[in-house]
Amino acid sequence: MSGRQRQLTMRFLAEPSDVNFGGKAHGGQVMKWIDQAGYAAAVGWSGHYSVTVAVGGIRFVAPVRIGDLVSVDATLIHTGTTSMHFAVDVRARDPRGDEADARLCTHCVIVFVAMDAPEGAPVPVPPWVPQDDEDRQLAEYAMRVMALGKDVEQTVARYRQAAGAPKQ
Repeated sequence: MSGRQRQLTMRFLAEPSDVNFGGKAHGGQVMKWIDQAGYAAAVGWSGHYSVTVAVGGIRFVAPVRIGDLVSVDATLIHTGTTSMHFAVDVRARDPRGDEADARLCTHCVIVFVAMDAPEGAPVPVPPWVPQDDEDRQLAEYAMRVMALGKDVEQTVARYRQAAGAPKQ
């Protein structure tokens, strides 16, 4: 595991171009930050180009205000054969304030698959093994969030089939 990076933090300033009509950062902009931090974390862990395959359990719990210093923390919480699951917390605070003043704004689990090239095939990733009870709980959480996503996909597929919609 030498040289593997399990946790990564990226920081951004919420700019006026990030604002929505309500005066807060767009949810889509926050999702872009999550994807960027997740990508950097996935490449740091796997050593390979990686692609986003799923985002689960995303919750917007507080707004990001323009001018806030935004921290996006990605922590590896599960690995599959070629996949990496990261818990991501987005926190924001006034840049003139203290780190302790940061408020949780968004949380999710994002999953990446390592690839041998941008248009290539999936490749194995180094396994991550939980070290303590907190790690085991996080790994279990990753599996529950992704199972919920599969349940939603199956429900939508049944609905589409019942409605006579073509399969996608």
